[in-house]
Amino acid sequence: MNDCLSWSARDLITRLQRRELPVQSVVQACIERIEAAEPGILAWQHFDAAQALAQARALDAGATRGSRHGLHGLPIGVKDLMDTSDMPTTYGSPIYAGYRPAVDAACVAMARSAGAVIMGKTVTTEFATFQPGPTRNPRAPLSVPRTPGGSSSGSAAAVAAGMVPVAFGTQTAGSIIRPAAYCGVVGYKPTHGTLPLAGIKPLSPSLDTVGALARSVDDAAFFVGTLARLPLPSLAPLPQGRPSVARLRVALCHTPYWDRATGDTRQALATAARLLEHHGARLTDLSLPAHFSALNTAQIDIMAYEAAAAFAPERRTAADRFSSAFAAVLAQGQSIDGEHYFGARIEAHRARHALDAMFADFDVILAPSTEGVAPEGLQGTGDPVFNRMWTLLGNPCVHVPVGAGQDGMPVGVTLVGRAFRDTQLLAAAHALECSLA
Repeated sequence: MNDCLSWSARDLITRLQRRELPVQSVVQACIERIEAAEPGILAWQHFDAAQALAQARALDAGATRGSRHGLHGLPIGVKDLMDTSDMPTTYGSPIYAGYRPAVDAACVAMARSAGAVIMGKTVTTEFATFQPGPTRNPRAPLSVPRTPGGSSSGSAAAVAAGMVPVAFGTQTAGSIIRPAAYCGVVGYKPTHGTLPLAGIKPLSPSLDTVGALARSVDDAAFFVGTLARLPLPSLAPLPQGRPSVARLRVALCHTPYWDRATGDTRQALATAARLLEHHGARLTDLSLPAHFSALNTAQIDIMAYEAAAAFAPERRTAADRFSSAFAAVLAQGQSIDGEHYFGARIEAHRARHALDAMFADFDVILAPSTEGVAPEGLQGTGDPVFNRMWTLLGNPCVHVPVGAGQDGMPVGVTLVGRAFRDTQLLAAAHALECSLA
């Protein structure tokens, strides 16, 4: 029955809806994988096998789930930034140890209503910022631990280790794309606002975005598309070496931070560009306007300013329990006045309009995901230098693993789509994924 862990999300759910196998069998297979791998990875903040099986039994005992319950029996991980009514929610901070929310976050409630099984809460960095949790990158040997990235560290690691097929993540700077890149899985950050933020501890509301970590582009598209009621087509496996990109216009964008890219990232970008062009895509080079070079700074300032406001209650009552890294973010935010904040928001607004106009000449952007492979050690989570700008602009992004770099660690690229054109972006990412098969 452990073979079910390798099935696509669509295939798994189709078989579960047809009662070809019980949900309990799938959940039990996930439990066995978690119990075997978790001691060396530490992806879960909360995991209770009995609780997961109880959800599975309830689904098996109920009526067959139809199209309105399109995630019937799908085991998922939930980032511990998201409220859950039946599990503790700590937001990655000792301040909230043992905290029990009264209701689920909206996206969690949506997943439950669609029939998903909440396997547990995955580790997040402190309040989704830069103080790491205990999670190890499952692609690295125990003898030389590496970061899984942040802040969706547990979600990326759980998917990479085969514990669940898909897990929720959130991104404010690079917290979906970077962990996906470091752990060698797909990361999908939808257009900003696609999934609701209610019940998720806010860091920077104008930037915070709910997305997913998954094993494949189709798994991520299916999961988010089901929740958002997006008309996403089935991204079925394509014949090997024959991705459908004949009319795709791809803009190759090194971004203003290309000097930070290592040889591994440069090679990954070149490989992705070559494959897309080989299969018929038309590639052009994209040079961004000079004012785009200030967007990373604008993202940092907006995030810090909004975080200082969002955490005003904790600053009054529990500031001594912040890490030094998080305290520094809030201190920076408090030093920024409203006029400067508005200026950064205006700069972002201007850039969004400029980028949207540029999309008249291409369909998707091909860009770096990270500086390189996951850094050694667990003291940091890597730098989101290649992610901040796209998050600020609100465009949908998909990280696609391309291969291996230094020491066999994963490396990949980001495809960026036009705002609200997620379907086109996911199809392009799927085509790239298939060209690598």
